[in-house]
Amino acid sequence: MALFSMKLENLQQLFVKELRDLYDAETQITDALPKLIEAAHHPELKQALQEHLRVTKQQISRLDRIFQMLGEKPTGETCKGMKGLIKEGDEIASQGGDPSTTDAGIISAAQRVEHYEMAGYGTVRTYAHLLGRPEMAQLLQQTLDEEAEADQTLTQIAATVNVEAKAA
Repeated sequence: MALFSMKLENLQQLFVKELRDLYDAETQITDALPKLIEAAHHPELKQALQEHLRVTKQQISRLDRIFQMLGEKPTGETCKGMKGLIKEGDEIASQGGDPSTTDAGIISAAQRVEHYEMAGYGTVRTYAHLLGRPEMAQLLQQTLDEEAEADQTLTQIAATVNVEAKAA
């Protein structure tokens, strides 16, 4: 029986399961971001999404390193939560309408994704500490910091975009 379909017997198994979930989430984000970039109108939003796509690819590489350290493969877990968040973002981006309102919706969807990721990375970082893996905890903290930075950037862009959407 594969690890991802076994009962969770210890924190190590849960740690690997959650890492696989995050790996799949990041892969889904990498596939979804180009659509949001194309749908975005505000130049700063487009730039922020493009930058986050670049950073997300680095985050996947970081997760690859962690799996290598663990002697595990990063496969076998589908992140259903991210699937739902991405579906909502796709719906907003494809509805059309006022460009500023679309951008405000894209920001809202992207921030939901960021908060979901921050919750996941904060949890696995804590697990890494508890499991005596400070090098993994440091890598996971780096990603957590990047997610928080992306969220902050989106909040700053929203300050302008939301006002424009209100005026529409």
